[in-house]
Amino acid sequence: MKLMRSNVFPSLPQFFDDFFTKDLLDWGFQNDSATDTTIPAVNIIESNDSFTVEMAAPGMTKKDFQIELENEILKITSQKELEGELKEGQRYTRREFSYQSFLRTFRLPKSVVDDSKIKASYENGILRILIPKREEAKLPAPRKIEIK
Repeated sequence: MKLMRSNVFPSLPQFFDDFFTKDLLDWGFQNDSATDTTIPAVNIIESNDSFTVEMAAPGMTKKDFQIELENEILKITSQKELEGELKEGQRYTRREFSYQSFLRTFRLPKSVVDDSKIKASYENGILRILIPKREEAKLPAPRKIEIK
């Protein structure tokens, strides 16, 4: 499964790459950051019976995330401000990591996923969202073919 970042003006090489490599089930929908921070990277893993979205978000806690599902759109948002005050006589000469905010969304087709059983966990800097497949969308187990 390939995740594509939104770009209003894609370059010509990117246009051709997208044309030849896009998956039929395109999970990318919207990726935004309200500041100049990096949008957390994700891995999407498919197994026979589920998808797992892994988001790299070190230094956060599970309370820093909001996960919502509405009209087949899974929305992951976070807004975190750096807490702590400067001591008297101190000032910032450069401050780049004082605030972080992002939004990632993914389209979850109802025909493929069982959205009533989605689960999320956060451990060791990784947010994991387990998205079970519907029974009819599960991949059959591979079968061995005997060579004669």
